[in-house]
Amino acid sequence: MKNLFYFIFVIILVGCNKEPGPGGTSSIRGKVYKKEINSLGQVLSEYYDAGKDVFIIYGEDDKTYDDKFSTSYDGSFEFTHLNLGKYTIFSYSRCDACLSGDTVVSVTIEITEKKKDYVLDDLIVYK
Repeated sequence: MKNLFYFIFVIILVGCNKEPGPGGTSSIRGKVYKKEINSLGQVLSEYYDAGKDVFIIYGEDDKTYDDKFSTSYDGSFEFTHLNLGKYTIFSYSRCDACLSGDTVVSVTIEITEKKKDYVLDDLIVYK
């Protein structure tokens, strides 16, 4: 009987310890702002970028993204129903000095409160 009580206690404790990811009540939202520049670095135009892919990584150990969102007509994105924990939000930007031609623009945020809407500063990308 004592072992059964201990087993049930451990199951309950593990079930209450939620990892970063879906299943919670908080959200992270923001916008992607694009600056189009020429070869001299002069800004030709700037605007909120519609249809840009934005990615999210749950926790700190993942090396691949867990979910993605394409921005709306006004450059906005939102990841909803998140548990407490750390998250990395990122998108890709042009990088003339990079071998691949792209670089990552990212921000890491920790959700510390339930039922809260976290608003990020604009992710600025270049084209």
